[in-house]
Amino acid sequence: MLQVSVARLFEDNRSALSLAWAAGEESGSALIQRDNADSSALIGHLNLLHPNRVQVFGGNEISHLTGLDHAAAQALIERMLAAKPALIAFCDGQSPPELILESAASHGLAVLVSPLPGAQVINTLRRYLAKVLAESTERHGVCMDVLGLGVLITGDSGVGKSELALELISRGHGLVADDVVEITRVPPNRLECRCPPMLKDFLEVRGLGVLNIRTIFGETAVRPKMNLRLVVHLEKPTATGTTSVERLPLHELSEDILGTTVRKVVIPVAAGRNLAVLLEAAVRNYILQLRGIFSTREFIERQQAELGKSSES
Repeated sequence: MLQVSVARLFEDNRSALSLAWAAGEESGSALIQRDNADSSALIGHLNLLHPNRVQVFGGNEISHLTGLDHAAAQALIERMLAAKPALIAFCDGQSPPELILESAASHGLAVLVSPLPGAQVINTLRRYLAKVLAESTERHGVCMDVLGLGVLITGDSGVGKSELALELISRGHGLVADDVVEITRVPPNRLECRCPPMLKDFLEVRGLGVLNIRTIFGETAVRPKMNLRLVVHLEKPTATGTTSVERLPLHELSEDILGTTVRKVVIPVAAGRNLAVLLEAAVRNYILQLRGIFSTREFIERQQAELGKSSES
């Protein structure tokens, strides 16, 4: 199950949101969890119908609470705590009422305060939670920025993925990750590729060893992250010299990654083939397809039109 502790949330956002503990620092080990795709239930202003894991009190919520008599206020707080939130946050410079502090202490609940507006705190923490609670996986391959598109190069070991990446870098494209690519699904369906910290900036090429791409080619040769849009698979020929790739593919290939469909292209590897040019052409062709231009379909339609003319004559 995807989860993050209240203590980590506090440390990661303390500077950006000027967070401070009001109570329950010893409850920092409490977990904020998400086991479904509904990120809207993670954080928001006080909500008793659809309780948030992080209940936020701003000026309006405090005004409503202080306008109630003691019994009604106590009932509202007990109803909120019955949903077992992981954290209560007070924004807009509001101070937590003593009644909430006492109830939070009795339930072992953490309480944070921030002088910033509630909308800003919610937006910042919502983005943070969407990131740290996102589904992720690792893939063996090389992730590149090619013409502004995130491309994942895959293939068997020794097929030439890193050599192709080095050629693309020398042609002005950017490296994201080599060997191990961390892929995170950012809701609703965006896949974000990053490099593990240990491998950042490095590319391993057989015969040359490990190269620091940032040092050799400069800052513009590396990227911190890219949205994955295309998978390019390098396929070795079989012992008979043949491949399973169609000469004229009529159907688009795709690959499912974390429940998201990504367009896929298979490029046969053979002596004398310029893989960098072929990959660039594949990316350019995909960009045209995003604009509604399909070269193969256009060729087939032209061929059918010529066949129609021949049959009429």
